[in-house]
Amino acid sequence: MRPFSYTVPATLADAVEALAAGGPGTRALAGGTSLYDLMKLGVETPTALVDIRGLAELAGFDTTGPGELVFGAGARMADVAGDPVLLRDYPVLAESLTKAASPQLRNMATVGGNLLQRTRCGYFRAGPPFPCNRRRPGSGCAARGGPDRDQAVLGTSESCSAAYPGDWAVALTALDARLDLLGPRGPRTMALSELHREPGDTPEHEHDLEPGELVVRIRVPATATGRASTYHKVRDRESYAFALASAAVAVGLDDRRRVVDCRIALGGLATRPWRAREAERTLLGRPLTEDGARRAGEAALAGARPGLRNAFKTELGVRTVVAALRVAGLRAAS
Repeated sequence: MRPFSYTVPATLADAVEALAAGGPGTRALAGGTSLYDLMKLGVETPTALVDIRGLAELAGFDTTGPGELVFGAGARMADVAGDPVLLRDYPVLAESLTKAASPQLRNMATVGGNLLQRTRCGYFRAGPPFPCNRRRPGSGCAARGGPDRDQAVLGTSESCSAAYPGDWAVALTALDARLDLLGPRGPRTMALSELHREPGDTPEHEHDLEPGELVVRIRVPATATGRASTYHKVRDRESYAFALASAAVAVGLDDRRRVVDCRIALGGLATRPWRAREAERTLLGRPLTEDGARRAGEAALAGARPGLRNAFKTELGVRTVVAALRVAGLRAAS
């Protein structure tokens, strides 16, 4: 591990100032559950750390407001996952957190930092001799023509097919979350769906935060559809494993069981949290049936581009959407 400077700012404004002053080698330290790991692997080699863990401005969250849920970026995953309002009215959010990582990590990791975790692609984490355009731009992608079981099938490019690893961002994407940001140029707001980039020709640019900019809070519009929601995650083992495929789904039904509201987002299958809007459109105005759920799943995976060993993810993704819609439909009808 290389030497680095360490700063503990007293306020959010101080943190932004320290990040800007430190330059491109400076990183914010929140829960540390991902950053420390990447530093040990040599993926991250910061010259300076700005410790934002003690900032009260980031720590709280409020799920009682009539218009929106508000989560400070520094709130712990475990605390948010156990919130009674989320468990009752937005199970998709609570489930996306409880199915992520381990209890020990959820007690440390923050909901803001979780959004920015980097891919678990084995080539990215291993480094040389494996080429990786995210780690070393222009070096190539070892997954192209090589073992690619865990790679994405949606949003890929010739430069990169690494899957986005998170769960929380997938659920937030389904519910149209927005982010409050603060950086050297002041505050701004952006849709969460605009945060993560597809790799294209520049996979090393993973998100659209400006240099020195921090996620301050996450805002989720209140919706009655949240009660009929679920996060379905398929993985190699039941605990502490990343998704091979996941689906965040929420549905609203009228008194004739026709779909009047539908939200579908995919994880584990794409290079970023993936909103499946065409799949949603196939369901609107129609009864939620098994055949309809299957059509929605096929629409969600219609653009899949599998590699050598991950073609199974296309059918797995379809079935994951179907299973999630089945659970959400039962909750809507109860």
